[in-house]
Amino acid sequence: LLVDLLDLNTTSEVFKQHKLSQNDQLIGVQDVISCLTTIYSGLEEKHNDMVNVPLCVDMCLNWLLNVYDSGRTGKIRVQSLKIGLMSLSKGLLEEKYRYLFKEVASPTEMCDQRQLGLLLHDAIQIPRQLGEVAAFGGSNIEPSVRSCFQQNHNKPEINVKQFIDWMRLEPQSMVWLPVLHRVAAAETAKHQAKCNICKECPIVGFRYRSLKHFNYDVCQSCFFSGRTAKGHKLHYPMVEYCIPTTSGEDVRDFTKVLKNKFRSKKYFAKHPRLGYLPVQTVLEGDNLET
Repeated sequence: LLVDLLDLNTTSEVFKQHKLSQNDQLIGVQDVISCLTTIYSGLEEKHNDMVNVPLCVDMCLNWLLNVYDSGRTGKIRVQSLKIGLMSLSKGLLEEKYRYLFKEVASPTEMCDQRQLGLLLHDAIQIPRQLGEVAAFGGSNIEPSVRSCFQQNHNKPEINVKQFIDWMRLEPQSMVWLPVLHRVAAAETAKHQAKCNICKECPIVGFRYRSLKHFNYDVCQSCFFSGRTAKGHKLHYPMVEYCIPTTSGEDVRDFTKVLKNKFRSKKYFAKHPRLGYLPVQTVLEGDNLET
C-alpha cells in the first residue's frame, strides 16, 4: 500500500484539504478515491520510481473497504478512514498516539469512554481483517476502555498524556501497533553479536539476549522456531532488541543476568513475563458498528 512512505503531517493536511472534519459522517467511494488520489499524487512527486498512482489508489481503497466496509455498502465513516491511514503512516510511535487521540478527542482535548471506544474499535479492525483478532483479546474493546480509565482512577475523561502513558504499557488490543513499528525497525538492523544456535553473525533483524546466561544471543529465526542451545530453557527470561544495543542497555542486562543467576527454577515458573498489558475477556459485547 506504500502508506509507510506517508508522514503523519501530510495525512492530516490532506484530510483538512478534503474538508473531512465530521468524523461521524459517512463518506462514499468516490470521495475516498479523491482523497487517496491526492495522497498518492503527493507521494509520486517524492518517490517517482515506487508509486503507481492508479494502482496504489485501487489497492488502498480495496484494503479500506475490506477493513471498514466488509458488507460492501460503499460507504465508510470518516473517522475509520483517518484511523486506518494514520495507523499505517510513517512517524514516531508516540507522535502517532498523539494524532490518533486528537482525532477522537473533544475540542477541550479530552476524551471520554465513548470516544476512546470508537478509536480502539476502528484500530482493532486492522488485525481483525487479517484473522488475528483473537490474539488481541477479541473484537470487544470494552475491557480495554475500562483498563485505560481504571489506570486513571475512573475519571470521566482522560487527556493525551494519560492516554500515551496507558499505550506505553502496550495494552493487548493495541499491542500490534508498537510491534509493527519494532518489526519495521528490525528489518535492516545489524547487531554485533553471534547467534548461539545457528552461528549467524552479525545477527540481522531481531536479536534476543538471555537474561539468565552471559553472552547468550539468539537470532529471530531460531527464537521464533523455539530452538535452544544446550543448558538454556525456553522459560528463561530473554530481552528483545530491534535496534543495536547501547552501552547502558548492555550494563543493565549484565546486572539482570547476575541477579537471575541466583534465582531458582521455581522463581521463573512463578513469574512468567508478559510483554503487554493483558485486557482479555470471555464476554463479547454488542458490535459497536450498530
